[in-house]
Amino acid sequence: MLDIQPILNQAEENMEAALMFLDEALAHIRAGKANTRILDGVKVEYYGSVVPLTNVSTVTTPDAKTISVQPWEKNMLAVIERAILNSNVGITPMNNGEVIRLVIPPLTEERRRQLAKQSRQEGEDAKISIRNARRDAIDKLKKMIKDGLPEDVEKDAEADAQKIHDKYVKKVEDMLAAKEKEIMTV
Repeated sequence: MLDIQPILNQAEENMEAALMFLDEALAHIRAGKANTRILDGVKVEYYGSVVPLTNVSTVTTPDAKTISVQPWEKNMLAVIERAILNSNVGITPMNNGEVIRLVIPPLTEERRRQLAKQSRQEGEDAKISIRNARRDAIDKLKKMIKDGLPEDVEKDAEADAQKIHDKYVKKVEDMLAAKEKEIMTV
């Protein structure tokens, strides 16, 4: 008999990947609080190669409104500062000769709405990926009918795929609600 479990497992893996991608995307949306993950995309030139900022410095949040970047080598201060300015972070770094500080400005109401809208768009993209994973699984199951899979088994597997889909859509909704609450909290 044909085994349907690998198809459902693959669908669930794809849905989990969409959830992880959403988590990463939401982490890069600045919510008015200092979060070191907004610097994840910053790359710096280090002895001829381009590396992530965290490979050449220690990035911390000493308080809720400040990100501190402590380079491991003093000569990297200017390079790191330039990389942050050239990135799309949108925060001007302050260099005191030892540490680079990024002060997170408070968000305006309009900017909060924009960020909430951006979060919802990221969530919608994740839901589309989850739906696509479900659709691919169902398509594979329907093709298996031609290979001798009984129709009632296929229908049960389709129902299982739908349950997995619903579980992941609920997780996306929960993540979005939490992020929107974080963004809208003044």
